[in-house]
Amino acid sequence: MYIQQLYTNCLAEAAYYIESEGVAAIIDPMRETAPYLAIAKERNATIKYIFETHFHADFVSGHLDLSKQTGAPIIYGPTAKTGFESHVAEDGEVFHLGKLTIKVLHTPGHTQESSCFLLSDETGKEHCIFTGDTLFVGDVGRPDLLDASVKLTPSDMAGMLYDSLAKYIKPLADDVLVYPAHGPGSACGKNIGKETWSTIGHQKSTNYALKAATREEFIKTLTADIPKPPAYFFADARINKMGYENVEAVVARNNKSLTVAELEHEVAHGAIVLDARKADEFEQGFIKGAINIGLDGQFAVWVGTLLDFNRAVVLVTTPGTEAEAILRMTRVGFEKVIGYLDGGFATWVAAGKGMDHVSSVTPEEFATLCKDGKHGILDVRKPGEVQSGFVKGAQLVGLQDLASQLNLFDHSKECLVHCAGGYRSMIAVSILKAHGIHNVKNVYGGFGKIKNTDVTVVVPTLNMA
Repeated sequence: MYIQQLYTNCLAEAAYYIESEGVAAIIDPMRETAPYLAIAKERNATIKYIFETHFHADFVSGHLDLSKQTGAPIIYGPTAKTGFESHVAEDGEVFHLGKLTIKVLHTPGHTQESSCFLLSDETGKEHCIFTGDTLFVGDVGRPDLLDASVKLTPSDMAGMLYDSLAKYIKPLADDVLVYPAHGPGSACGKNIGKETWSTIGHQKSTNYALKAATREEFIKTLTADIPKPPAYFFADARINKMGYENVEAVVARNNKSLTVAELEHEVAHGAIVLDARKADEFEQGFIKGAINIGLDGQFAVWVGTLLDFNRAVVLVTTPGTEAEAILRMTRVGFEKVIGYLDGGFATWVAAGKGMDHVSSVTPEEFATLCKDGKHGILDVRKPGEVQSGFVKGAQLVGLQDLASQLNLFDHSKECLVHCAGGYRSMIAVSILKAHGIHNVKNVYGGFGKIKNTDVTVVVPTLNMA
């Protein structure tokens, strides 16, 4: 038996390669298929099955291309309806993979077709369970990703999830390994833990969702303070359900160099300038109105969350990373990339074009400025992160909600912007400046460094998870 987790930090997504006796299965593959084909080739194995735990909303899966390249069937759990050929399994259906067995457990709640796959080893012992978005480390899947045509409420879905966990997850032995579809940073849960795998026993003792005393308590907790889902979630779910264009074709079409004049033309016709350089490069100079989402962080997640899915994009990248940026965008179904500025930002500078920049302060400078009463403080972390504390007097506006809440800002005060470590605060500053709010400063190091200064930190008394 061989199991490999293929974790993609950019999306906080985990796919899995499972193999026995020269045959393999892939669970929840990413859109590009090369990694799975490479592992199978290296191990002289044949991919026999492609399992999907559900219709993913946060990324475009590679099920279609992988099936075309291998001939392996695409397997979903009960109630799934697809726009392509697939095998809709029955609850309890068993698939044989060499000396292993994989049992389908229908676990609706995150979505109606959500299913887990329970793997038993060569001896018949239950070894691990691939939980998709049903169970995460420290969390469970959100219950609100409902198609408008579905006549169910988040509370209805939460109730289903409670029943699914009680029926199939809690009865498992404590030593059964838990392999979820996502890790920290994913918007598919409210506050997913740092680890990317766990055990049933550990989750029973630490996961709030598995410790709920009653069904009513579970529903109330799970449906409280759910952040608004990114708009691209619903588009990606439709794409995964109905089909999509080959990823190599999309990347080839979008990987086009642009001159300064061509970039200006596209911007004049409504295109967004997406600057994918690191924050410390971006702050030194950038095209006015550009949004900074660095490739060194959860690039694809924030592109999908913050940018208009139907609006064209022109890229500014560190030369040599253009194809990577375009590929990562295709992972969330963002395909309207006109091209990239040939030569990067240096070309813009050489052309004598105007630019903007960002001012930043150290955590120590931030602590000093906080005391004068003349500065506003903006914390753009997620609600779950704020549980550990926040700076007294700070406005708490998650980055995902920033553009819709610009009217809350007091423009008479200079605003000091921070997140947890510095990546998202630069994104936030670029959004503010793109909307004409320039009286802002970025804080290096984020709350992780700020809390070590002499600022007053408030720890909330209520559980905001």
